[in-house]
Amino acid sequence: MIINADSAQVYADLEVLSARPTVSAMAGIPHRLFGAWDGALACSAADWAHAARAEIAAAQDRGALPILVGGSGLYIRTLLDGIAPVPPIDPDIRTTVRALPVAQAFAALMREDPVRAAQLAPADATRIARALEVVRSTGQPLAAWQSARSGGIAGSVALSAVVLMPERAWLYDRCDVRFAAMWHSGALDEVRALLARRLDPDLPVMRAIGVREVAAYLAGECDAAHALAAGRQATRRYAKRQYTWLRHQAPDEWPRLSHENYADDAVLARLFQL
Repeated sequence: MIINADSAQVYADLEVLSARPTVSAMAGIPHRLFGAWDGALACSAADWAHAARAEIAAAQDRGALPILVGGSGLYIRTLLDGIAPVPPIDPDIRTTVRALPVAQAFAALMREDPVRAAQLAPADATRIARALEVVRSTGQPLAAWQSARSGGIAGSVALSAVVLMPERAWLYDRCDVRFAAMWHSGALDEVRALLARRLDPDLPVMRAIGVREVAAYLAGECDAAHALAAGRQATRRYAKRQYTWLRHQAPDEWPRLSHENYADDAVLARLFQL
């Protein structure tokens, strides 16, 4: 059984722009948590981990091997390490924090949670806002809550993992080719349908790579060439962030494979020897 661990492929609205596997690509193998969430509902890492635990248990009950695939490291780490029991954030604090320019929010975080600030890039708006709203709403830094994680399954499963780390120039070229292929294979109609739903623009599905760029073209704000260039650039930037995260955040004992040797039979055999 294949279980999706990609934060874009969970949304039913993003079949093309998330490069969700087609029915033919699934080749009759059960696939779970692909297109499982309506775009009107945000799927958090905690939401996904809860669903993934259920799918993994169901697979094991049937004697099947659950294989998790995808690029969202936060999803995987939440499943394995558990969830930090952060209380609900005060809505007023959240609104105030998320209205701050990223430079101002980062400066505030350096004062209020310098340890977390030192771990983040000054332009990482999402993580900066999250850390700042946590410390302001709960009175404790995010690290204090993360140290009390619960619900992880790492200690109760036999795990084999591999991280694909292809050569960067090859990867970026693939990003460019892929976005162009999606543009010509239904991405415009997909975004057109998504916009017709008039969803909250802050929902994850509306902030997925490609949605904003295609929407700008559909609104007449730019021509196709500029939209394509912007989408390709956004894809490459995301790939770069994934590359950095996987290099530094994935456990050291997880093997890193390049695209030249990922199909090595011996490597794959070790991967599935549970």
